[in-house]
Amino acid sequence: MPSGPAVDCRDLSVTYGAVTAVDGVSFQVAPGEVLALLGPNGAGKTSTVETLEGYLAPTGGSVRVLGLDPRADHRALMPRIGVMLQKGGLYPTLGPARILRLFARYFDDPADPAALLADAGLAGVARTPFRRLSGGEQQRLSLALALVGRPEVLFLDEPTAGVDPEGRLAVRRLIGELRDRGVAVLLTTHELPEAAKLADRILIVDHGRVVAAGTLAELTAGEDPAVRFGAPPGLDRAGLATALGIDPASVTEPEPGRYRLADPGTPARLAALTAWLADRDLALADLQVGGRTLEEVYLAVTHTSGGEL
Repeated sequence: MPSGPAVDCRDLSVTYGAVTAVDGVSFQVAPGEVLALLGPNGAGKTSTVETLEGYLAPTGGSVRVLGLDPRADHRALMPRIGVMLQKGGLYPTLGPARILRLFARYFDDPADPAALLADAGLAGVARTPFRRLSGGEQQRLSLALALVGRPEVLFLDEPTAGVDPEGRLAVRRLIGELRDRGVAVLLTTHELPEAAKLADRILIVDHGRVVAAGTLAELTAGEDPAVRFGAPPGLDRAGLATALGIDPASVTEPEPGRYRLADPGTPARLAALTAWLADRDLALADLQVGGRTLEEVYLAVTHTSGGEL
């Protein structure tokens, strides 16, 4: 493996006629690093990734993967990368075990199909036809197929879309093990909580340009004193506000089960919050004092007011 970055994208531009899909995007992914590429639909994510995979020619700038030109050196590069698509046309009547064994034959030194099956949590449906797998099981099989060639660089498209909580844990574990083995991972997703859990660094693009980049801590740092926490949806917010001695209007529920207290999180106020929940036998989750959430950052830099992220 080259001593430099595993993925090196410099001032990349991609145009389709008069439309500029990617406009001067630059970033790198080091071996053993997970980079999440986020952005609204049409932001340029797919064009960027397809250029790195060698399926599109850059209009301007340059890209290198493992030190190679993805188009000029396509034949040499392909055995060294793994690509997971969100939707894939696999053999509908074959089960995961047979599909993995078939794909393993395309590589000189493939991973063990049985081990991949177990790692992806698919051993129980090894013989179930692909068409009868749940959407989450199909996603996990797509990830296993991307790993069968022992890639040095892995491109993932929505790796946890439609995956149940148990499956998400399996996907996270697999990605963590790949990171530990030195694999560079570039993932695109609309699921911001998953990006926050999986990524070492996050790159947000909009209208073909990078609008924010950094670690989760760097992106969410700020002066906002608000308290955010998770609890069962539909809390008595007026009652909570009374217990905390704050204005009821400052207690909001931006989404079901996620709450925001606009007032500063003093020690006494946090103690009152936990006591109020405990008195009602309600669980507290993901307590955050100050700063911003990744979703708040995302909405601010992409000027998105709603809809699909």
